[in-house]
Amino acid sequence: MFLEQNNALWPFVIFAICVIAIVGAMIGLSFVLGERHNEKTTGAPYESGIPPTGDARLRFSSSFYLIAMFFVIFDLDAAFIMLWAVSFREVGLMGYIGVAVFIGLLLVLLIYELRIGALDFGPDGKKILKYYKKEKSG
Repeated sequence: MFLEQNNALWPFVIFAICVIAIVGAMIGLSFVLGERHNEKTTGAPYESGIPPTGDARLRFSSSFYLIAMFFVIFDLDAAFIMLWAVSFREVGLMGYIGVAVFIGLLLVLLIYELRIGALDFGPDGKKILKYYKKEKSG
C-alpha cells in the first residue's frame, strides 16, 4: 500500500527537480552572460527613462486605501465563488445554500457601505443640486 502511494509522487518529484534545474540554469546563465556596468544611475530606481525627481514618499488620501481594501475583499470573494462554481456538482444543495448565504452577506455589506457613504468619493451630489437650484431661482 505504501509503495503504491509513493509511486504516485514520482512525477511530482521529477517535475519539481526539472523546474528547479531550469530556474537555476536561467539565473546562472544571466549572471554569466549578463552585462556588467556601473554608471551614475545604475542603482537608481527605474522611472521609465525619465530621471527621478522629488521624493517617492507621497501622501495618499484615506479613500485610496479604502478602495484598495474593498477591491481586495471583493476580489477574494470572487475567487471563492469561482471555486464554488467549479465544484458545484460535488457540493450539492448544501454548497448552494452556503454560497447563497455568502452572496447575501456580500450584498448586505455592499448596501451598508453605500448607506454610510464609504463609496462616495466625488463631490456631494445633493449639495451640488441644492446650490444649483439656489442659483437658478435667485
